[in-house]
Amino acid sequence: MQVVAGVDLGGTAVNYTFLTAGEQFLIDGLCEHPARSKEGPAVCLQQISDGLDIALAKVGLTRADVEVVGLDTPGPASSSGVLSAKGSTNFVHADWAGFDIRAGLAHKLDKPVTYLNDGNAGALWGHYTIFGAENKATSISAIIGTGLGGGVIVENHVVKGRKGFGGELGHVLLPYQSIANIQGLVPRCNCGRTGDLESVCSLTAIEKSFLPYFLEKFPGHELGALGDLNKAAKAVRGMAERGDAMCREIFRAQAHALGLFYDEMINTFDPDALIVGGGAIETGAEFQKWFVDEIRAGMPPQREEQAGIPIHIMPNGDTAGARGAAIEALSFAREGGLL
Repeated sequence: MQVVAGVDLGGTAVNYTFLTAGEQFLIDGLCEHPARSKEGPAVCLQQISDGLDIALAKVGLTRADVEVVGLDTPGPASSSGVLSAKGSTNFVHADWAGFDIRAGLAHKLDKPVTYLNDGNAGALWGHYTIFGAENKATSISAIIGTGLGGGVIVENHVVKGRKGFGGELGHVLLPYQSIANIQGLVPRCNCGRTGDLESVCSLTAIEKSFLPYFLEKFPGHELGALGDLNKAAKAVRGMAERGDAMCREIFRAQAHALGLFYDEMINTFDPDALIVGGGAIETGAEFQKWFVDEIRAGMPPQREEQAGIPIHIMPNGDTAGARGAAIEALSFAREGGLL
């Protein structure tokens, strides 16, 4: 059986999946192997190679059955997989600076390798779940985690841009002053911008901006007694789902920020679908519906023709990167006549 592989390189683990020419995924959940990325390229690439063989054995295949490998990693990196010279949280070892990880893995595996950043890979997976692998649709995905990732998919292709920074949706500026109940809040992003999407819609935003702001409005709240904003921020989602008033206000503000952002994307792309994913909405269906309704409530008035664009929840959040990488590899294999 000929397949393509999806390889999602995270900070601590590599996750694998396999996709057939008939668009069937052979692994349902996570299939992980330690990444050891902080030890540098030589160690990490060997880990990816070793883990690939282990994953293949689980589905009864060998490396000879793999036509193309799709890789996704955190950024910053170019559209072709050249990592930033300044490094990042996941690529702190000096040898990663300016390293071409796509070419390095292709050489290591002796296979063609495609590359996406992890946000774009997740966006491609979300698009695929709605429209399939071959379509002419446009979708916009926002993936809420520690930061804000995502991507723009047009006619089944990821918009990467000139240097690979296409779809850096977290750094799109918003008219955040129009979000209700956060008057006086000045949200600053780690990138240096004030008022971009990530600065008001991410776990980091909860820790840096929303908790200090709202704890003053809710004196005596149990999260204030923790004395640790990082720990408190991680508790907000669960408490919001259970109905805590302050935590609901934080998530309402984030949903309204997404509403403003999606409105900008609607007027830019006129997409077929809007998709929201990430740890922030890995919750029960009732809370997810509430959150989507609040996104709608945060949108400015729109033309009748624009108002019906659906908002979808992205499924399988933990496996989104590997699956998106595999879909990119399948597209490459089909275009090249390999599958």
